[in-house]
Amino acid sequence: MGYTWNQLGLKIPNIMLPKEGTDYSKWAVVACDQYTSDPSYWLSVEEIVGDAPSTLRLMLPEYYLGKSDEEERIRKIGSAMKTYAGDGTLRTLPAGCILVQRSAEGRSRLGLVICVDLDAFDYRPGASSLIRSTEKTIVERIPPRLKIRKGAILELPHILILIDDPDRTVIEPLEKAGGEVVYDTDLMLGGGHITGTFLPEEKMSGALEAMSALFDKAQTRYGAGKAMLMAMGDGNHSLATAKANWEEIRKTVPEKERASHPARYALCELENIHDEGIVFEPIHRVLFSDGKASGEQMVQETAAILKSMNQDARIAEAHTKAGEDQYAIPVITADGEKVLMIDHPSSGIEVGALQNALDQLIAQKGYRIDYIHGEDAVRTLAQNAQNAGFLLPPMDKFRLFPAVASDGALPRKTFSMGEAVEKRYYIEARSLV
Repeated sequence: MGYTWNQLGLKIPNIMLPKEGTDYSKWAVVACDQYTSDPSYWLSVEEIVGDAPSTLRLMLPEYYLGKSDEEERIRKIGSAMKTYAGDGTLRTLPAGCILVQRSAEGRSRLGLVICVDLDAFDYRPGASSLIRSTEKTIVERIPPRLKIRKGAILELPHILILIDDPDRTVIEPLEKAGGEVVYDTDLMLGGGHITGTFLPEEKMSGALEAMSALFDKAQTRYGAGKAMLMAMGDGNHSLATAKANWEEIRKTVPEKERASHPARYALCELENIHDEGIVFEPIHRVLFSDGKASGEQMVQETAAILKSMNQDARIAEAHTKAGEDQYAIPVITADGEKVLMIDHPSSGIEVGALQNALDQLIAQKGYRIDYIHGEDAVRTLAQNAQNAGFLLPPMDKFRLFPAVASDGALPRKTFSMGEAVEKRYYIEARSLV
C-alpha cells in the first residue's frame, strides 16, 4: 500500500547549507555529546576554526554544560544563528533531501538527511510509536538542552535514526538517482571524509514507495497500530528535547496550523542498520570520585553492590574469562587492571547489570560518571588515582529492533554507532521559524 511521507512519520525538508566557497573542513564539527571529558579536543577545534564560519558557533559542546559561562555561550549561539541566517552565510535549498556518504575508521556508510515528525516519536516507556527510543531517556537531561532549543531559529542535527531494511530498498538505490554534489570534504581531527548529494523532492518517489513497503512489513511483524518503523541510533536526548519543545509550542498553535509548524519536525539522518559500515561499539563507563575515594575503593564498592543485586560478584585477576551464567567486566584503575565477575546476573546484558550497581553507588556516594567512546580514552582517564574505568562488550546490532519492540528501551548508553570520530558532524541546518 502507498502512504504519504506524513503517514510514515517523515517530511521532505528545506535544508540550509553554507554559501558556496565555505571551507567545509572548518564548518563541520562533531556532535556536541562527544569528548565530554576532553577539553583538549574542543580547544583543538577552536584553533582549527579560528574566525571562519563554523557550526561550532551554532552548538554547545556538552563539555561546557554546567560551567560558569554556560549562559553566555547559549546567548552567543542564538546571536550567531541570527547572523548566519541573515547575512547570507546560510542558503536555503529547494525541498529535498541529502544523500550522505561517510567514510571513517576504514568503514563507509550511507545516510539520508530528512525530517521526522515529532508526533510520531515517543520516548516514554511502553511507547508503540512509529519512532522508538532505544535507550532509557533521562528526563533530567532534557532541560539543559531545552535552554538551547527554546528560542533558537535554526536546528542542526546530530541525530541518527535507523531503519530495518535487509533488502536495502530505501537508501541504497538513491545512489543511482543522480543529484548535485553539494559538499565533499575531509572532516577535522580524524573524522574521515564526507560527501553530500542533494536530491530534490521529485527524486524521492522510489524511497517513499520502499518506506511504505517497510511500514506494511512492520505492521505485519509488530501488529497494526504498534508498528516500529524507525529506532533511535544516536541523539536520543536531542530528539527528546525537540519533542519536549514541540509539546510546549503546540499548546499555543491552532490545530489547523500544527501540521505545517516547523517545530513539529526535526532534521535527522536516516540510516539502514544492515549497512555494513554501521558497527555497534560499546560505551564504557568512568567513575570520578573528585577526591572522595580512590579508584580502587570505587571498584570495591561497585563489587559489593553487584553482590547484593546478583547471586554473587567478586573481583578477579585480569583476563579472567566468563563461564556459563557469568559476566566478566574489565575494570581499570591507577593500580592496574582487574575483572569484575558477576554470577547468575539479574540483567540480560552486561551493561544493565553494571549500570544498576553504578546508579546505586552514585546515589549513595555522590560520585560522577561519564560515558566514554573508545577504550584508549578510558585507560587514559583511569590513570588518575581518583577515577575508575569499566570496559563493556559490544552489542549485536541485529538484536536492536526485536529487543526494543518486545522489551522497550534498553539501559541508557548501551551502544554507540561507531567510535567518537565516526559520529555525525554538524553540516546541514533547518529554519525553525
